[in-house]
Amino acid sequence: MIKWFAAILGGIFFKVPGAILGFILGSLLDGRTSKSTGSFTNVFTQDKQVSPGDFELNLLSLSSIVIKADGRVNQTELDYVRQYFVSAYGKERANATFRTFNEIIKNREISAQRICMFLTQRTRYAARLQILHFLFGIANADGNVSEAEAREIQKMAGFMRINFSDFESIKAMFFKTGNHAYKILEIDKNATDAEVKKAYRTMVKKYHPDKVQHMDPVHIKGAEEKFKEVQKAYEQIQKERGLT
Repeated sequence: MIKWFAAILGGIFFKVPGAILGFILGSLLDGRTSKSTGSFTNVFTQDKQVSPGDFELNLLSLSSIVIKADGRVNQTELDYVRQYFVSAYGKERANATFRTFNEIIKNREISAQRICMFLTQRTRYAARLQILHFLFGIANADGNVSEAEAREIQKMAGFMRINFSDFESIKAMFFKTGNHAYKILEIDKNATDAEVKKAYRTMVKKYHPDKVQHMDPVHIKGAEEKFKEVQKAYEQIQKERGLT
């Protein structure tokens, strides 16, 4: 691949800075000269595609930002990310992604805004909702989503052009408050019974696993988890209100 060749040449002539610059420039050339392959191909728009390798590195970069958001690196969160990548891409490919990240990307400045804008231009909205759910899963791996992690994820959601109501809905799946069931359905607590039922039908359509059937099994599983949270929220409201 061009990016690896460029990284090697850059490293020979200009050491570490040259390797990094060569990798970045080579990645751009790779994107122009090669077609996307692998299980993520259908996630991207036809006119602007990104290779699975680039997608994985971008996703790992966002993960690293979330992990470091509260000022400490939690081993449980690191393990969550590794397990996720192994489940999604297989051990060999996941390890290759981690090696690339550690060798070339880890020590340079990572811009969440640039990455999110890059992904926004190339991914469907349903896929970005899945990315958001994954990022919250990282933050919650240690049993608690800190305010710093939530703020960082909210910034990313904005960069990915995710509606605030959708952000609040997914956030409520991890922050269990007195009205989290209503937030998951994207309605107020004083909504009428008819509005509750309508909201439930809308959310079922939005988060149905069929929306991400073109993605890897691990992402489909994530979609199923969101779908279950929607159902649990509706059942909780049904019980509170005595709805049938």
